[in-house]
Amino acid sequence: MKLFYADHFVLPLPEGHRFPMEKYARLRERLMESGLFGTDDFHVPDAASDTELLRAHDAGYVQRVVRGTLDRNDVRRIGFPWSEAMVERSRRSAGATLAACRAALEDGCAANLAGGTHHAFRDRGEGFCVFNDAAIAALTMRAEGRVERVAIIDCDVHQGNGTAAILANRPECFTFSIHGARNYPFDKENSDLDVELPDGTTDDTYLTALQAALGPVFARGKPDLVIYLAGADPYEDDRLGRLKLTKAGLAERDQLVFDKVRQRGLPIAIAMAGGYARKIDDTVEIHANTVCAAARHFRARQSASL
Repeated sequence: MKLFYADHFVLPLPEGHRFPMEKYARLRERLMESGLFGTDDFHVPDAASDTELLRAHDAGYVQRVVRGTLDRNDVRRIGFPWSEAMVERSRRSAGATLAACRAALEDGCAANLAGGTHHAFRDRGEGFCVFNDAAIAALTMRAEGRVERVAIIDCDVHQGNGTAAILANRPECFTFSIHGARNYPFDKENSDLDVELPDGTTDDTYLTALQAALGPVFARGKPDLVIYLAGADPYEDDRLGRLKLTKAGLAERDQLVFDKVRQRGLPIAIAMAGGYARKIDDTVEIHANTVCAAARHFRARQSASL
């Protein structure tokens, strides 16, 4: 299973900034120590090209990001100060999901050890998201003739509003988001399928809702490829989550998604999306559990086909 990372492209942030950038490097270290992966499984992705970015984003917005001409409102919405490192990191993060999709189509499963930047719109960034990696990847896989249809399964605790907006008129790209009803973004977009959950939702209620939704995702989306945003932020001790899922519940969530994908013999590309636990090690553990579970599923599917 190929894992794509760009955590060594350091994004300098002001002291006290609440986005935990260090989780990505810690995640890679934890996976390297897990015994499930060898050094050959880890890859640095190419940066997403302008051609790839422009499949999901307006030329004017891409130029403002690349040239450093974002205005004050642009920067405020994104939540990061502009820097050349921010541009490079954002391109690499999108490139990692592109690479994960291409690898999944060859091997069955792959992961971006960051990504899930689902709040980026066609003409602007929002909520720590500069470029929308899932939308870029979905549209690029189609443009390259690799797939006809893509389903995006977004289990981050925040609605994938940018993804829904970018892909709103693309019926070949099915968007599904299960998220907190009263959480950011407060003005929601319309995904092809949205499931909104009240504050304090626990494991059983969440898993029941997800189980009920996944059938329609596959029936209506008819995907050739699944992109899974496996947010760690539904966790009960997440600072921005407002739901009450345990680590065990999140592991069951991943198993449920992987089982449904595996039953249909579909390739799956995974992105980490959000995670802001009070203890960063909790976020890292949840993300690592997702990737390790995916590796086990992938290897089981390989063994069954031999």
